[in-house]
Amino acid sequence: MIIKQVSIFVENETGRLYDLMQTLADEGVNLNAATIAETGEYGILRCIVQEPEKVVDILRAHNYSASLTEVIAVAIDNKPGGLNSVLKALAENDIAVKYIYSTIQDAKGEAAIMVKVSDSEKAVKILENAGVKLFSLADLA
Repeated sequence: MIIKQVSIFVENETGRLYDLMQTLADEGVNLNAATIAETGEYGILRCIVQEPEKVVDILRAHNYSASLTEVIAVAIDNKPGGLNSVLKALAENDIAVKYIYSTIQDAKGEAAIMVKVSDSEKAVKILENAGVKLFSLADLA
């Protein structure tokens, strides 16, 4: 299943990430999964939240630059090599993996991994045909 991820640009300054997190907390937004990458002057916080469109509106109202991106949430066995079947199915079908990150939680012994790919709809079909379990946004709440 395709999930909408929120991407937020955050200046790489002391306290700026705290300000962002406080804004989200004040608005009652919980992060179900998150990763942050920095590029010197700024970072990009990528996160999974309930009601992502509403969260983007909230962030923009607080002068943050935020956007939505499609990702797929896949279930993998939480063991060495657990991600390999997913990566193999995608590679064999010419789907590029742009980045991955895991959730903060672990559901029933399965790790939930967010995967950004070059073609989300095609990747969902491939993974479903390969027997890979996909999580919905509600599964990650």
